[in-house]
Amino acid sequence: MLQRETLNFLKDLKKNNNKPWFDKHRPAYENAKLDFGNFIQSIIDKHSKKDPTIRSLKAKECVFRINRDIRFSKDKTPYKSNMGASIDRGGKKSIFAGYYFHCEPGNSFVGGGLWTPMPPELKKTRQEIDYCFDEFHKIINSKKFRLLYGDLYRGEDASLSKVPQGFEKDNPAADFLKLKSFIAMAPLKDAELTSKEIVKKTVEAFDVLQPLLQFINRALEG
Repeated sequence: MLQRETLNFLKDLKKNNNKPWFDKHRPAYENAKLDFGNFIQSIIDKHSKKDPTIRSLKAKECVFRINRDIRFSKDKTPYKSNMGASIDRGGKKSIFAGYYFHCEPGNSFVGGGLWTPMPPELKKTRQEIDYCFDEFHKIINSKKFRLLYGDLYRGEDASLSKVPQGFEKDNPAADFLKLKSFIAMAPLKDAELTSKEIVKKTVEAFDVLQPLLQFINRALEG
């Protein structure tokens, strides 16, 4: 489980997002970073028994830096008010679909998938969905997937307005072929983050997501 102090640090950072405050509270950050890293490693160790593609991963290869890239952003706050980890084969910079854990007081979630892939990977994923739509449809409409994730993420930033070139408008998979990302998310309450059940709950969520990742990564391997 995550320590309550980790959540408290993130809450305080959100209210005091500046370098002087961060430098003054760096020991608290280091403790939170260590706590989150240990948590992610425990998830990797447990879930890798079912998914050997992540077996060799270390938490440091998956956890994102807390510093924001502000070069092209209007928001110049220097730090993220969350801690996140992308558990993908090859690490967080991998082209493959993977698992994700997002720790942010009031806005935490577990899930994963393939987020804004480059054109070659996006094309391969769409082709796989087109060729094997019955299989894909069965995965995302399974009882466990629907119960936990509901559906794939369909935010305004995640979908085209029209079916992409190369596919018929009346394609049965049209709604999914429009997607630019293929991810699923399940929200987590703050109380769940610090409970003894959070590791088990996260691993179970990854179990449900695994068939979707296998489907996507099969396409990317080709």
